[in-house]
Amino acid sequence: MSWISGPLLAFDLETTGTDVETDRIVTAAVVRLEADGSVSAELTWLLDPGVAIPEQASAIHGISTERAREHGLPAAAAIEEITRAVADGLRSGTPLVVMNARYDLSLLDRECRRYGVDSVSERLGDAPSPVIDPLVIDKHVDKYRKGKRALHALCAHYGVRLDDAHDARADAVAAARVVRRMAEKHRPVGAMPLEELHGLQVRAAAEQSLSLQAYLRRTADPAAVVEPAWPLVPRRREPAA
Repeated sequence: MSWISGPLLAFDLETTGTDVETDRIVTAAVVRLEADGSVSAELTWLLDPGVAIPEQASAIHGISTERAREHGLPAAAAIEEITRAVADGLRSGTPLVVMNARYDLSLLDRECRRYGVDSVSERLGDAPSPVIDPLVIDKHVDKYRKGKRALHALCAHYGVRLDDAHDARADAVAAARVVRRMAEKHRPVGAMPLEELHGLQVRAAAEQSLSLQAYLRRTADPAAVVEPAWPLVPRRREPAA
């Protein structure tokens, strides 16, 4: 039976910025979707990230520093709950859909380190798997298509409705529905066993990073480096004492 005929767990974050090493989680969602695309369970969080939320980030997801401080959960407690929900889902064998997984999963990993919480990898004894990333798969199966690859663009291309973009729950649901449509259109992806699909994405993400790095070195920065690891960017080594 193909994985598209079973449930999917979708995960999404909205954050203070785009740096996995320094930025913080503001909202999060873990949503279970059944084979027909319906939502059967969901968990959502609003956090007080412990830092001011930049205006640029607030303009995207709509959460101000004041709102997060007044209504958000303490970050450490919320990070524990989010990480447990992601790890429990993967432990059950349900594939985890994450748009641009190397960002969301790496940022969650760094938040765990920040607050002394066991990471997803530590709970599972290995890196998160199986993960399904619509961004990586779309770039692999439709390499030369022009245009943007952000979630709203993928939704438009694959005919998936996206209401309330940049709401963590809405984005998680849309990502899971997009990846099902993608797998239906590109049947070899839908027929692939999850372990093979995960491995394919590891290789594809590395190839995509190498291609982007080569482009940047030609056009912008001769020293540009684009991280090839997926779905989790390795933690930076601590400087020697």
